[in-house]
Amino acid sequence: MTPIAIRPVEPSDFAEVSRLTVEAYRADGQLDDDTGGYAAVLADVAARAAAAEILVAADTAAGGQGLLGSVTFVLPGTPYAEVSRAGEAEFRMLAVDPLAQRRGVARRLVRACIDRAAALGCSSVVISTRDINRAAFALYDTFGFARDPSLDWSPVPGVRLLGLRLPLQVLTH
Repeated sequence: MTPIAIRPVEPSDFAEVSRLTVEAYRADGQLDDDTGGYAAVLADVAARAAAAEILVAADTAAGGQGLLGSVTFVLPGTPYAEVSRAGEAEFRMLAVDPLAQRRGVARRLVRACIDRAAALGCSSVVISTRDINRAAFALYDTFGFARDPSLDWSPVPGVRLLGLRLPLQVLTH
């Protein structure tokens, strides 16, 4: 199993995160009908990093420089938030380099987002997933995410995003 470290993105990572994100979405067939220009949004890592937290999965066997995947973590009311409401966290653009898939990279990135949301005191984590992305639904199911139709939406005609929610245990003192 590949030793993986999750860390914040660095400017020197931007080009690689851009490449692997677009390639991952293309390999999954999620850019086949890219009428809305989503590939360009995925590729613009500098804009995302300026407005959100991006976490990367780095291969520690490669000195932490070999990037395997990334995810964008957002809070409601921020530029990349789509479905989160007050007290919730959201993650988007989860991507694993096609050459690094099936190594637990996506699982580690999702866990990092859940842990970050819990550390911030969020009541839940919400996400939107393409209706065609069966692998994502299987992954999110293992964490306990459940369908929340109130979060469903369509960014462009022909693209249907389904909402999922994971309630978090909020500790009170």
